[in-house]
Amino acid sequence: MIEIPAGTRALSTLLPIQAQSRIFFQEWEAEAGPADLARLARTADRAGYFAIGVCDHVVIPDDLVPTMSSHWQDCIATLSWLAAQTERIHLLSNIYVLPFRHPLVAAKEFATLDWLSGGRVVIGVGAGHVEAEFAALGVDHPSRGRILEQKLPPLLDALEQECHDGLQARPRPVQSPRPPVWVGGSSAGAIRRAATYGDGWLPQGPADDEKIARLHEIRERRGRDHLPFAVGHIVAPVQQGRRQGQLADEVPPGTITGTAQAIAEQILATTPATTPDGVNQLQIAFRAASCEEHCDQIERFAAEVAPMLTTI
Repeated sequence: MIEIPAGTRALSTLLPIQAQSRIFFQEWEAEAGPADLARLARTADRAGYFAIGVCDHVVIPDDLVPTMSSHWQDCIATLSWLAAQTERIHLLSNIYVLPFRHPLVAAKEFATLDWLSGGRVVIGVGAGHVEAEFAALGVDHPSRGRILEQKLPPLLDALEQECHDGLQARPRPVQSPRPPVWVGGSSAGAIRRAATYGDGWLPQGPADDEKIARLHEIRERRGRDHLPFAVGHIVAPVQQGRRQGQLADEVPPGTITGTAQAIAEQILATTPATTPDGVNQLQIAFRAASCEEHCDQIERFAAEVAPMLTTI
């Protein structure tokens, strides 16, 4: 099973283009295509990032399209395609909405992806949130947390066991006993599920010390505190240096910018629990005006900033 080595932090990046929510959308993505997506993934792969992440929505209601857009590529299809474009980087579903799927279907998808990619899958699952999407798929929205909790044990069992209640499914995952499952969300229920069932936690937004302490408290109570565990944190968008002709006040608000040293210091200053049992997985996003510039940001950050972040 993929683990983050003790005493280190892993750097992941959520790929642009594949999901175009106006919350994080950049104008150049509207005209981008598969070749650009492949270029970004290969750049992150060569630069040594731990994982590339892909989002998951099936349909978006009309009234949310102005803010969320309707361009959300299928999570598993996109990760499978990216597996063929890359060699080493891990493939993270961030976040696959498990309540939409039967756990045996989900297990088949992820086992196949792990087999095709040579054991590079990290399974991020969550409860979802768009009420109309649940209605369209015939899933009860208010019960989504409970449904996720019901489906996690059979998913884990089907990934670990070839024979499941008299049924068999191949191919099997390459990882043993299965790919890691990181549970997403920042509610009290999501934290409890991550601590009880997961091999990691993917917060919805920045992590904080209180939530991390709650994770460890539950894991200790459940007798799981001796197991490796990934604690995630979402970093504010990064822009390393200003593009030609860009003024300081033209950098989007909330962006971490400056020299490599300054960027690293800002990230560490806003990362909670910077201790060996604290955050060990940082999700990095970049501000850019083109695919080329985004690739440059990926490379520069890996070469100049990452060495100051990856050791705890």
